[in-house]
Amino acid sequence: MPNTIALAKNYTNILDEVYQSVSVTADLTSDSSMMQAGANANEIIYPQISVTGLGDYDRNSGYTQGAVNLEWVTAKFNYDRGTKIAVDVMDNEESRNIAFTMAGAELQRTKVAPEADAFTFATFAGVEGISKATPATYANATEFLTALIEAKNKMDEDEVPEENRYLYATPTLLNGVMALDTTKSREILNAFAVKKGVPQTRFYTAIDLLDGRTAGEELGHFKKNAEAKDINFMIVHKPAIIKFDKHTASDIIPAASNPDADADISKYRKYGLVDVYKNKAAGIYISHKA
Repeated sequence: MPNTIALAKNYTNILDEVYQSVSVTADLTSDSSMMQAGANANEIIYPQISVTGLGDYDRNSGYTQGAVNLEWVTAKFNYDRGTKIAVDVMDNEESRNIAFTMAGAELQRTKVAPEADAFTFATFAGVEGISKATPATYANATEFLTALIEAKNKMDEDEVPEENRYLYATPTLLNGVMALDTTKSREILNAFAVKKGVPQTRFYTAIDLLDGRTAGEELGHFKKNAEAKDINFMIVHKPAIIKFDKHTASDIIPAASNPDADADISKYRKYGLVDVYKNKAAGIYISHKA
């Protein structure tokens, strides 16, 4: 089977492209160089630094003695999901060899990317200390624009850097503000480095990950938590968050190596972490419905 490696590489590249095109949170992925292995295999450590402030300068004794506190904070990986799909070789052949690739692309487009996005937003929403707007349902784009200005004011007052602020909002709200086409609307939208619409179906304050095994959860994927709220918009300061995939497996088992059926198998697994730096919770601002 000399072509297995080449096939796997081409297949993985195709799936990566699909994921990047349909995921709205892929650009939040953190720099892996800032992550180091922890004492246990299921955790990482990352640096958190603080310094003391200025003191009065004395002309006799000089400067006050400042201090730097650099500590390594431990975080456990909180996302470990996977599945495998099989396509009969005749189904693949009779579809001109596109069924297998289409199945993998469909998995990325309709399951992997939406779940990863939903998990990311729900995780951020559940962090203590983030900034929250008064729960509301905005009747029009003008109300949404007012809420955005309030959010910007809050983050400015909390001294969150303006660079690398990402705005995520439902398409209805975001398109409504863009449709205003006023100086005010353009100015507020231009304050964000990234502006992306998030379908409401993956924009909740909490979700339940279905295990794919127990009764009622056989199909896997996720669902909105019973007590969750619909998110209107979320602002994320990228340096305030951790979104790190330690391991992503997208492997192919050819039919010749499948002992159970004459079918090619695609395995997919993602193992990673989504979290917020404990001293940077002000870098997340959320507005959700009542």
